[in-house]
Amino acid sequence: MAPNGVELQQLSGWLVIAVLVLFYGGTFIMTLGIGKKKENADGYMTAGNKIGFGISAASMTATWIWASSMYASATSGYTYGISGPIHYGLWGALMILFIYPFGKRIRKVAPRAHTLAEVMYARHGRASQLMLAGSNVVGSLISVTSNFIAGGALIAMLSPFSFQQGILAVAAGTLLYALWSGFRASVMTDFAQVLAMLGAVVIIIPVVFFAAGGPDMFVQGAPNLTAQQGNFFSSDAFMNQGAPYIAAVLAYAIGNQTIAQRLFAVREDLIKKTFVTATVGYGATIIGIGMLGVMALYLGISPTGGDLNNLIPQMAATYLGPVLLCLFLIMVIGALSSTADADLCALSSIMMADIYGQNVAKRGKASPKTMLLVGRITMVVATGAGLYFASGQMNILDLLVFVGALWGCLVFPVIASFYWSKVTNSAFVAAVITALAVFIPVRFSWIGVDGLWGLAVDVMSIVGIGVVIGLMCFGFFGGRVARIAGIVSAVVAAPFAFGHLHDYAVLSGSLVAYAVSTVVCYALSARSRMDFDFSTIKDTVGDFDPVDPAVADSAATQR
Repeated sequence: MAPNGVELQQLSGWLVIAVLVLFYGGTFIMTLGIGKKKENADGYMTAGNKIGFGISAASMTATWIWASSMYASATSGYTYGISGPIHYGLWGALMILFIYPFGKRIRKVAPRAHTLAEVMYARHGRASQLMLAGSNVVGSLISVTSNFIAGGALIAMLSPFSFQQGILAVAAGTLLYALWSGFRASVMTDFAQVLAMLGAVVIIIPVVFFAAGGPDMFVQGAPNLTAQQGNFFSSDAFMNQGAPYIAAVLAYAIGNQTIAQRLFAVREDLIKKTFVTATVGYGATIIGIGMLGVMALYLGISPTGGDLNNLIPQMAATYLGPVLLCLFLIMVIGALSSTADADLCALSSIMMADIYGQNVAKRGKASPKTMLLVGRITMVVATGAGLYFASGQMNILDLLVFVGALWGCLVFPVIASFYWSKVTNSAFVAAVITALAVFIPVRFSWIGVDGLWGLAVDVMSIVGIGVVIGLMCFGFFGGRVARIAGIVSAVVAAPFAFGHLHDYAVLSGSLVAYAVSTVVCYALSARSRMDFDFSTIKDTVGDFDPVDPAVADSAATQR
């Protein structure tokens, strides 16, 4: 129910159809301009590795600002108070910043790669490649699903259409423009989508704020908050939202193919500039959107149907008129579409490069024409799977944290594989499998945390704190500073964490994943005799399409 008996504003069915046709029709027309009669497989996956600053920064921002992150930020604000969106948006923004130093190393080692898993194949072999590729298939399917859920909830709230009709419209519209030109279509439409999103946020958030009562809302609504929700430095918010998200999004940054794909697509000299810009854009937008959840908390609004995914559309439907409600619809549809198309492109590139290109076709014999067919079929199948899973209407915040923690098992082995020549395939595989085997029972509390097991989880989690802080410092300051920072942070945290950390299953699960994978990978690699030559990777990972030598020389000169 809306506060004070206010009716929720709804748009007519025909108006919603017009907005969707305008949005998806417009994006489709944009992609027609870049369509090629004879599509290039490498262009379909990474757009030739030479995207400029404006497009790449907009694409990185739009991809990271997905509808699910908007909804999850609002959920965090509603659950934890004003510090919730700060924890969600700030740490997420900083994780984008942490990508670029690792990204520069990855591009130096593999300048013309299409996927991180493809590089793992050259570095280690098939097992490591398929492990990373498989995790990304799971992660991207969850991401597609969560964005369809967000779209379905939005359309069901703002129009006469049902949730199922909403997810079908969003899925069909996204597939329509992404299918033909793949990644090039995704990054081109991202530019228009991010402009629409940022413009809508600047208008909509202040309008809702003043329509809901302005500053007086915080005075009158204070009794609706618990002590922890009213505390900006809430330990509850940090332990349940901030700390788990710090760990989760670092894993997203390293393990997520949608991010890696943009890393491989942008011009190498623009990596830092691109990711710094995306950091600012993401942080400001997501913290702002999250304040809708904070306002709902102060106003005493209960989510429709008890579903926290309904908070954002419910606030919009309560306080916005028809015109701004259409703008709001475009904002969220743009956010979810920009990420859904990125996930479809990520899935298609994995199937094209990692499954067909390096495991089905004979070495060096992959057909670009067949690769394109595989990529397009993958998009269609992934869209169908996303629709199927979206019908369950799972909690978006739980999905995001789970997949981020899942990728935590891979972070150290992947980073170490780009810097340390002694890491072996067996060390990589053993580290990930062992970490996963420990992470799952901790995350889902399959084993009681009383007694020795709880203390063991605390010890592993404390080690995980050191690993996370150490990895954050490593990209910017090198190994020596990273080791010092990791050790100091673990020692400082130990007195406060030991005996208590196991009570926070989400946080401890993430930290355990980092700790176990790091310890196992290091232990098995330190005694290995491998001395891998990183210069060989760029000779084995490159374009699938035949390249005219003159064109290649010209492109190299431009870069």
